[in-house]
Amino acid sequence: MNPEDLPSGLPPPPELDPASLLADAISAGEELVSRAEGLLTAFWRPWTLYQALIVLALLVAAELLRAGLAPRIREWMAARHGWPKWRLRVLAVIHQRLRAIFFVALVWSVWAYMQNTTWPSRSFLVGVVAELALAWLVVVFATRLIRAPFLRQAVRWGAWTYVTLSILGLVTEAALVLDRIAVSFGEFRLSLLLVVKAVAWLAATIALARFLTSAVAGRIRANPDLSPSMQVLAVKILQIFLYGAALLFAIRAVGVDLTGLAVLSGAIGIGLGFGLQKVVSNLVSGVIILLDKSIKPGDVISIGDTFGWIMSLGARYVSITTRDGREYLIPNEDLITGQVVNWSHSDDFVRLDIFFGTSYGDDPHKVRAIATEAAAAVPRVLAGQKPVCHITGFGDSSVDYILRFWISDPTDGLTNIRGNVYLALWDAFQTHGISIPFPQREVKVLDGAPGRPMRSDLPERLRKDAG
Repeated sequence: MNPEDLPSGLPPPPELDPASLLADAISAGEELVSRAEGLLTAFWRPWTLYQALIVLALLVAAELLRAGLAPRIREWMAARHGWPKWRLRVLAVIHQRLRAIFFVALVWSVWAYMQNTTWPSRSFLVGVVAELALAWLVVVFATRLIRAPFLRQAVRWGAWTYVTLSILGLVTEAALVLDRIAVSFGEFRLSLLLVVKAVAWLAATIALARFLTSAVAGRIRANPDLSPSMQVLAVKILQIFLYGAALLFAIRAVGVDLTGLAVLSGAIGIGLGFGLQKVVSNLVSGVIILLDKSIKPGDVISIGDTFGWIMSLGARYVSITTRDGREYLIPNEDLITGQVVNWSHSDDFVRLDIFFGTSYGDDPHKVRAIATEAAAAVPRVLAGQKPVCHITGFGDSSVDYILRFWISDPTDGLTNIRGNVYLALWDAFQTHGISIPFPQREVKVLDGAPGRPMRSDLPERLRKDAG
């Protein structure tokens, strides 16, 4: 850490042994405690106590205002049916913080009145409380932009701590205490102040990156000129760029030398070459899938025995949901190297085939006409592509047929439409007297034939011949 990285007014940290560092940290802590004791001592003065009572009264007044106005504001919000969602969310956040908003308005009004009617020293505590309340409220509303709950709480508490120390004038002492707690690794000195700064910068830059990603990704997904796969690719590239820039900026902001990353990148390259081949293969395959647009979210595909809808394209896998509610995570490499049936790649038109048979006593011309008419009457079967029926062979028990028809909505399922067509054929054949045969066999046993059962008197005759 460089001396110029310390807050203004701090002396450069000397190179001391651990015992000296501990003594300095204790000394700085005692100074901080001494400042706090001075504030507490000033608090017990009569006018300070009066100001504390005023602040307490304002808190009670803010609570009473919230209890009286919150139900009316909620009713007014419930009547805003046509408002955009973002505006309703802002109103909901404001409604949750009504007590704090009323208190800030009251305390600043009282402080302004006391500044004009009494000495400034007699309104000092009220002014400090007003600044703290306003700063905390601004932090709350600003951190609402962070969606991740853990990150939001981390940034909020860090910001609250900093603004409190800043308003109380304790930033220098707190920074000195944190900087004295440090360890050295050769020429590199790691202090607790450096860690706190790094965490704060990293949290702030990641929060900003998440906000920018969400805002820009929404515009990308709403662009009708980009295909779904290109939208996913653009969003992922944006995420990589923004999060990488946030990490580098946070590291640079705390004064860490980035030249050491060259060694780290070499180690990562060796690790990728030996231990992460499959991971890298899936990542590259994911990029290829997005670029060649072979599959995209919403497509219906079959890979092996899995048939379902593509829900999302990930960096490592593709999420496929089947009709029974199961979600399969297929590695991207399998989609590149294996055979994939995309039922809706270039268009949504799909031809389906079903097979059936009728008895030899039925007229094939009549059977074909009845079958095509029954299939055409089924919902989802395209009327513009008339179903066709052909004889495929003469079986042992039936004349075999194939019925072909087209649909334009494979996303609604294939098994159900096949079942509906089979049911329509059954009803039509029953109406017109067309029979659907099943295999039958006749077995005749001739006298003297091999395998014929022996007569009942044969064992007795055999015994007589043997005697």
